[in-house]
Amino acid sequence: MKKTEENLSSIIEELIESRREDEWWDFKREHHHDKARLVHDITCMANSKANRDAYIIFGVEDETFNIIGVEHDEKRRNQQGIVDILRSVRYAGSVRPRIELRTIILEEHKVDVLIIKNTYDVPYYLEKPYQDSDVKGENGYKNGKTVRPFHIYTRVVDNNTEIDKNADLNDVEYLWRKRFGIDLSPKERLMRLLDDTDKWVFDWANKEYAYHIDFPEYQIVRSGEMQRECHPSAAFYMNPEMYTAPLNIMYHNTILHETQLWSFDEFRKYLPKASNCAVAGHRYGWYSFYLLDSIEGKLLRIFTCGNLDMTSREPDYHQLLLFQEAQEKEAFDQYLAEHFDDYSDDNILRQYQDQIEKDQISNSGGLLYSAFHVAKCAKLYEDWKKTI
Repeated sequence: MKKTEENLSSIIEELIESRREDEWWDFKREHHHDKARLVHDITCMANSKANRDAYIIFGVEDETFNIIGVEHDEKRRNQQGIVDILRSVRYAGSVRPRIELRTIILEEHKVDVLIIKNTYDVPYYLEKPYQDSDVKGENGYKNGKTVRPFHIYTRVVDNNTEIDKNADLNDVEYLWRKRFGIDLSPKERLMRLLDDTDKWVFDWANKEYAYHIDFPEYQIVRSGEMQRECHPSAAFYMNPEMYTAPLNIMYHNTILHETQLWSFDEFRKYLPKASNCAVAGHRYGWYSFYLLDSIEGKLLRIFTCGNLDMTSREPDYHQLLLFQEAQEKEAFDQYLAEHFDDYSDDNILRQYQDQIEKDQISNSGGLLYSAFHVAKCAKLYEDWKKTI
């Protein structure tokens, strides 16, 4: 998205202005000629102790910090080319660093930014040596660097572990502690455990709690009986009645997070509570949504067994909208504000007559936020999804 590229450009400009390199960014005048050096650099960055996404920035001199661009770089690679290189490397457990390559424009030059994702799969290391077969000496034999097997590389300040050495023991220990979450608080560990979609045992129709198979001290507990409530999204299910109950995420006897359990279509569909949003300046700009990187978004994956299917006996009307993160939601809000009048009220009333009537009967028409609002934003959401 345009806004994402603008943010990345701002970050890279700030890093260039700092006139230095550090644990999570490195400047390169051009793309690597030796693929083994590329693998080594990526592995060092992936094992960095910075605990955030790291950048290898191509097209910026690492001594003068001048922007020279990569538009004329004969060794320039695209994202697929780098992914193919990593796939050819025998990483332990076949777990490889995750990368993304983006191109930004700075001072009328193309600058490639290789983003090495921050993960808990560290330390990354090889099971077999890796050498670039295309780098050969005058005698025709391989002459490039060799990334060593069972060597753990990392990056400290602006220095990578040398390719023929191992990282210091305390740095290696940190990476293993990160992998197993040893230093995390209960809330931080919870956020990791909620990503284990297939390791939570639950049956809301018959039980009042769910638990993590490996760490049963983490539980999701329904507090109290399900009570009849009104929400306009319920009108988009075959049976418009809705029930809710308080839902607590527990660590032993401590409540880590409070939310709600929602039940739609006469107890056929259970979902976590969604958030409501009102778009400023638009009377009918109301909708309910999940941010998939939030606790409720992670619970949604668990409750739907990873498929994010919120339907029961009917098609998906987009009655509850999905966004990967807050930035994506902001982009939709901007689209909604610009295109709000693309559909007339009469058009919405005709197309969603059944749902609007269900809502009026079920809720007695007393809620400010109604099925009409849901339908209007759902149409715009459907159009917006086609643009991204």
